[in-house]
Amino acid sequence: MPGPDIVRDLELLVRSRYALIFLDADEDARADEVMEYLATSLALPLFNWSATKGLRRAGVDAAAYDTAAPAKALAFIEASHLPALYHLHGFGDALGDAGVVAKLKDAAANFQRGAGAIVISGQGIAIPAALSALATRIALPAPAPADYKRVLDHVVRDTSARMRVSVTLTSDEQMQLIGNLRGVTLLEAERILTKAIIEDGKLDATDIPKVIAAKRDAVAKDGVLQYVSADAGMGDVVGLDGLKGWLAKRRLILTEPQRASQFGLSFPKGLLLLGVPGCGKSLCAKAVAKEWALPLLKLDTGSLYDKFVGETEKNFRRALDTAEKVAPDVLWIDEIEKAFAAGGSDADGGLSTRLLGGFLTWLQDRNGDVFVVATANDIERLPPELLRKGRFDEIFFVDLPGEAARAAIFALHLQKRGQAPAAFDLDALARAADGFSGSEIEQVVVSALYSAFAAKQTLTTAGVLAEVKATRPLSQTMADKLAALREWARDKTVGAE
Repeated sequence: MPGPDIVRDLELLVRSRYALIFLDADEDARADEVMEYLATSLALPLFNWSATKGLRRAGVDAAAYDTAAPAKALAFIEASHLPALYHLHGFGDALGDAGVVAKLKDAAANFQRGAGAIVISGQGIAIPAALSALATRIALPAPAPADYKRVLDHVVRDTSARMRVSVTLTSDEQMQLIGNLRGVTLLEAERILTKAIIEDGKLDATDIPKVIAAKRDAVAKDGVLQYVSADAGMGDVVGLDGLKGWLAKRRLILTEPQRASQFGLSFPKGLLLLGVPGCGKSLCAKAVAKEWALPLLKLDTGSLYDKFVGETEKNFRRALDTAEKVAPDVLWIDEIEKAFAAGGSDADGGLSTRLLGGFLTWLQDRNGDVFVVATANDIERLPPELLRKGRFDEIFFVDLPGEAARAAIFALHLQKRGQAPAAFDLDALARAADGFSGSEIEQVVVSALYSAFAAKQTLTTAGVLAEVKATRPLSQTMADKLAALREWARDKTVGAE
């Protein structure tokens, strides 16, 4: 059965004479189930409408005559004056017709005086301005663990009736399996579990990685959020001790949730990393996810924007909803200034401003444990509203690495490429690379290796130094901009070192 809260909330709306209700739901089957429970609770007849079958009373095969067209279905509802619930599937497309909107307004007027309501279900349906005073919106909550457990039991029973099935999951493994289904619809969960069982006739701990992989594919279908492999931990992040210490304290929220709750602590909102390009901001996002053992979702700002009016906001809302459903997780927004550029309201018709407003509201009111790691390189393009205290838990400034950190970065990248760091004069390399970012040091090592390979020689300190001298780092080519960035960050951010 659906959660009692959503049924109770809908019942309250209907009893309060809300005649037109938009139910945000990504699964028709769940919306149907909720409406059936609501009709029972209110002791009202339930009618369902679809474009292919027209308007039918629940439990009756035959549809009301000639009600497949939206306008005719609404005319039937208006003329019937019957206290009832009318559930309209897939009605969102019809709301682009002004005549249908006018008829919907007339039909809903019946329920402002009598019992019942019209409920339109679907995903992200825009409420026409003509209906705004009459309508309200409510969202079907994401499936709970108990819902996934019910699906799991159903799939096991169903497949066991057709083939021999061995289930050897411990209770902890079953909880882990169910936890990894969060973020997909119940229908997708049923398909994932069925496939996992019929592949080898069993369900055991080896199926958990398969479920995770299938879930990644399901979440990635929208193209706005990407699952990213968190293949780097804090051990791969050189320096940034201040940031590491801050994160280590907040990690205890995950390992000791009950004690944290007793202390009045809630799941952290996230952090904003400002600084010089190539200094490890993106690496930090991956490291947080790995250290906290959470899935890492990246918001692809490039695929966020759509040429069609209203689609970009819908894409963005869908991405945030998905992040909530998958929670607990880490949401990585790389180069956040590209999504919410300051001064973009004239050029894009106010789209950036609307997206920013929606994002700030979500940061404040989000449901689910989502830790946001946002990175930015260009402070001039960041809207001031995003930098206000309280938007993020903290704003860190990531500067160029110091001499000791540069030596450690050289050692790290040499070792990654099969070189023995002890064979190199790391101190000399670090001094020569003053003003280099971490990514620039990595490229120096790679270039030196190519040169040694082409010359059929072993890599030496001299070879690496030659590449350092041949490289002009950003600290030289963009010296004025870097100085201005440091000056701005001095009193407005916390140093990551």
